[in-house]
Amino acid sequence: MNASAALSEFTNVVDIFTRDRWAPPETKRIIRLSPEMDGLEMLYTNELHPEKLYTVKILCWGLRADGEVIAMVPWLNKVVSCTELDDPLHGRWEGYFDPGIEEVFFEAPEHKAMELETAADYYQYDCDFPEDVVQEIPDNIGTHAVLSDDGFKSITLSEVVSWQLRHDGEITAMLIDESKVSTTPVLPGDPCLYSAASNESFQYFFQHGIANKLKEKDPEAIAAIAMLMDT
Repeated sequence: MNASAALSEFTNVVDIFTRDRWAPPETKRIIRLSPEMDGLEMLYTNELHPEKLYTVKILCWGLRADGEVIAMVPWLNKVVSCTELDDPLHGRWEGYFDPGIEEVFFEAPEHKAMELETAADYYQYDCDFPEDVVQEIPDNIGTHAVLSDDGFKSITLSEVVSWQLRHDGEITAMLIDESKVSTTPVLPGDPCLYSAASNESFQYFFQHGIANKLKEKDPEAIAAIAMLMDT
């Protein structure tokens, strides 16, 4: 069955409060990922500087069980859909941006939708457990996990090597356990990788720009950490 035609019997059910089409939670489950390889970005604003537009690199595109294709970014402590980002303080989605041609757009590129739908139809897995891994993609945007177990008095930055998509639709970052490294470079699927979610010291994700500033003890980056501590 074509993924884009899945669960079509729910398309005429509308939420009386939001006026959005209603669908059971299962239809929103991510079933396939495609890394963003062309440098496309998400545009967002926040209430601290509402007159400015900011950009952050898109990690990947995801296909939901109902056929919807969405862009995804690491945001605070999880991976989120760009279009569902609606936090006035930290960020609100305003569209997508192609820096190569300086074009703003609001829908997933057609070639990404076709790629995801074709792959989902081709790769169909029989999974026994929700946590079974159905796909693992490399991190191409320099994401780092911020680790701290002392209330941010000290922090450790750990590079995210890859992202695993589980059968239940959850996406988890994979970090390097340095004590288990046997070969380099460490690639997706390496036995030394472990889930950031399993580390009690894990706090937030930052892309490489902020991560590098933190390594250099840049005042603005330190201030950003302080703001997160207060929220």
